[in-house]
Amino acid sequence: KMAAGEAAGRYRSTMSKSKDPSGLLISVIRTLSTSDDVQDRETEKGRLEEAYEKCDRDLDELIVQHYTELTTAIRTYQSITERITNSRNKIKQVKENLLSCKMLLHCKRDELRKLWIEGIEHKHVLNLLDEIENIKQVPQKLEQCMASKHYLNATDMLVSAVDSLEGPLLQVEGLSDLRLELHSKKMNMHLVLIDELHRHLYIKSTNRVGQRNKEKGRISSLVKDASSVPLMDVTNLSTPRKFLETSQFSTPGSSSMRETSLLEIKEDMELDPEENSTVFMGILIKGLAKLKKIPETVKAIQDRLEQELKQIVKRSTTQVADNGYQRGENLSQENQPR
Repeated sequence: KMAAGEAAGRYRSTMSKSKDPSGLLISVIRTLSTSDDVQDRETEKGRLEEAYEKCDRDLDELIVQHYTELTTAIRTYQSITERITNSRNKIKQVKENLLSCKMLLHCKRDELRKLWIEGIEHKHVLNLLDEIENIKQVPQKLEQCMASKHYLNATDMLVSAVDSLEGPLLQVEGLSDLRLELHSKKMNMHLVLIDELHRHLYIKSTNRVGQRNKEKGRISSLVKDASSVPLMDVTNLSTPRKFLETSQFSTPGSSSMRETSLLEIKEDMELDPEENSTVFMGILIKGLAKLKKIPETVKAIQDRLEQELKQIVKRSTTQVADNGYQRGENLSQENQPR
């Protein structure tokens, strides 16, 4: 017993000196290595066994004393361990799901981009089809506008159609015949506008003077002295030059009212286009400008100026002669008794 007590005390002193459990093992090994006697080794072995038995008893007593706390701690530890394990599994599953979602989103993004591009292409194709459908109706509408003499609308329609056919729709082979037809009409459109311009510039204006002269002739036949009424009065006649000059000076400070007045001219599809001759000539000039045929128009006016003026003189002479002959006939009839 004394030997066991000494061994236990020695082990306790060794453990108190060093908290490292390996110190006790080193002490035992040193004791066994320095001892040559089997008896001493057996004695050392008995000391170790007794010390371990005492430790087991102390441990059992502590377990009995703290059984409830130990059980609770073990259960709590098990529960915590299970939760941690479950959490790790769930996190792993979430990571896998996130990777899968990321891949699917990439696929969806590519698919959406493809659908978006296809939508833009379809929209562009629909716009082209609508434009083709409208252009196919241009010849019929153009013929109607030309018949009603709405030349500005016809010019806009024709220029727009030709630009589309020679631009975005150039590769459409089915429109080649229509392209040639409208291009030919555009090349000859200015000839019609120039003829209308000359008709209003030289013929329509002089016809108005002749009509006024006829009215004055009828009035003069009712009075005794017909010579007091002038044969032709053109002072109040509205001509293009007077129109432009008055519009130029109508608002002081304006730099180019001629251009402004021409730009502001619009065509009313409901009214007779020839009702106002001055506006109609402005519409014709605006149409020629859209066709980029102003130089050809100026040259045509210069070339035909002498011929047209001679025709005015010829028509005026005939008109004056006819009026004079009619007045002579009226006077001769008044002198006869019957």
